[in-house]
Amino acid sequence: MKLSQSSLSQIEKAIGQAVGKYHGCEENIVSDIHLQANPTSGELIVFDDDDAQLAAATIDEWVNYEGDNFQTDAGRILSSVLNTMRTAGDFERLTLMKPYSFVQVDEDKETIADLLLVDDDTLLLNEELLKGLDEELDAFLKDLLEK
Repeated sequence: MKLSQSSLSQIEKAIGQAVGKYHGCEENIVSDIHLQANPTSGELIVFDDDDAQLAAATIDEWVNYEGDNFQTDAGRILSSVLNTMRTAGDFERLTLMKPYSFVQVDEDKETIADLLLVDDDTLLLNEELLKGLDEELDAFLKDLLEK
């Protein structure tokens, strides 16, 4: 699924609006920020731990989605937007106690995927980071056993 720049901006704006509620107030204990993408209505809804809606946006391109893997494709897009926002420093001055994470949930609020973990000391592993790890470990073990 490829989204237009306008749709990506709408997603970023909704996430920014949601996390904007955690600027300049006393420190909050939130462990997860939930993102729910709905292929029928095209809605992206952002919730906190207590299921209070923080923001919402309608992504028109999601309504017309014709593939079989909507949640997987939406998760990939949401993860990309979140990583871009993190790199830009959008999550630096939030008054949220770390660690907290952004998770993709379904209509029953069950976790589909962990999209981004925000912590100073922990890194969430993803496919890109793990590419080639098997080969490197095999080579290391072979080298170790030969000595």
